[in-house]
Amino acid sequence: MSAVLVVHGGAWAIPDELAKASVDGVKTAACEGFSVLKRGGSAVDAVEVAVRALEDNTVFDAGHGAVLNKDGEVELDAIIMDGRTLATGAVSSVKNIANPVSLARAVMEKTSHVMLTSQGANLFAESIGISTVPTETLVTEYERREWEKHKNYNTGVIEDFNTQWAHDTVGAVALDSAGNVACATSTGGIRNKMVGRVGDSSIIGCGGYADNFSGAVSCTGHGESILKVTLARLILSKIEQGKSVTEASQMSLQHMGDRVKGAGGAIVVSPSGHWAATFTTERMAWAAVEQDVLWYGLDPGERLKEQLPQ
Repeated sequence: MSAVLVVHGGAWAIPDELAKASVDGVKTAACEGFSVLKRGGSAVDAVEVAVRALEDNTVFDAGHGAVLNKDGEVELDAIIMDGRTLATGAVSSVKNIANPVSLARAVMEKTSHVMLTSQGANLFAESIGISTVPTETLVTEYERREWEKHKNYNTGVIEDFNTQWAHDTVGAVALDSAGNVACATSTGGIRNKMVGRVGDSSIIGCGGYADNFSGAVSCTGHGESILKVTLARLILSKIEQGKSVTEASQMSLQHMGDRVKGAGGAIVVSPSGHWAATFTTERMAWAAVEQDVLWYGLDPGERLKEQLPQ
């Protein structure tokens, strides 16, 4: 089985001044995740490593670089899912955790639950020795300025998805050499969201889903819209009906646009190694690695490639 890893850095109207950093960030994360697969590592290990790289990059709205809620706090959501067993871990509204994807994995592996939220998730992190970091270390100067500028939630949401002043979710999907798939998604949510607001990213079947029988998906875009159509599961259901990964993604995103006027994007990998990176927003930074070829893009229809060193 030929291993594949795909990442995204969020589907939104990425401004030109962030374009190069966004593309460089997803390329680096894809290569880091793929290096795990190349060493014979699991799909779950690979998506965690890739998403941690994106969480550590201040260009993206996840971990470091997260946006602020109405009260000027960071609340983070993440999910990870193993397509071999359907084991899943998720956290929502967690504070002061640099890598929520790893906390989500701990929920999957060290508890009998699927999701922990808010204070409970933070207490669990403390109990297993995951250290917290001061909020200010997660927040960029850029975000502080933007938060001050957009203190009204409704205005913020409209502007986030119709102009370039937004960040969004990050995610990864992988197929390992044993034929197992996995997904991971992580986000800081929408700027000026209500305290306690949870979007799609940590919700199974919405922000992500992985099943060895159909594939793995990580979604990005307007969380409330993705939740309403259970986007990740919708894409996989179309693959199960015989659609290609690209067709399934395009049809599902089109449905979300038609039904609830939501825009977004998705990355998908099938059990046979076919993959797609699709979006209905102005831009989405994405990258994929297969057989030592790095593919990447930002604008609609863009599909560039580089040969990686052997």
